[in-house]
Amino acid sequence: MYGDPETIRRILTERGDTWAVVGLSNNQDRAAYGVARVLQRFGKRVVPVHPKAETVHGEPGYASLRDIPFKVDVVDVFVNSALAGPVADEAAAIGAEAVWFQLGVVDEAAYERARTAGLDMVMNRCPAIEIPAL
Repeated sequence: MYGDPETIRRILTERGDTWAVVGLSNNQDRAAYGVARVLQRFGKRVVPVHPKAETVHGEPGYASLRDIPFKVDVVDVFVNSALAGPVADEAAAIGAEAVWFQLGVVDEAAYERARTAGLDMVMNRCPAIEIPAL
């Protein structure tokens, strides 16, 4: 339900190539670091969003989604489920087209709010696993 194949395909192929990755830092032990690298290999622009606002994989970081001075197409969320809902709401507020909650990140109320706002949304999936399959 939270990752139907058509929505996954649409986000990865039609929703644009600028992905804000919330929770991405230079910590190479974190999943976000490796997933961001895979997204880049498949032609996505990866924008780090983290309180430290570090440059990661050559892209300057921002402390929040609202700080990004250009359009973001997809917001990829690597924060725990308790913090993910407000990120989905912020994604809608900045005009993103889709929200992707990573493996283990589930917030059913946020899913419904994002869908009601017109965004595509996937939960509890990983684009680094899904994109090579396309």
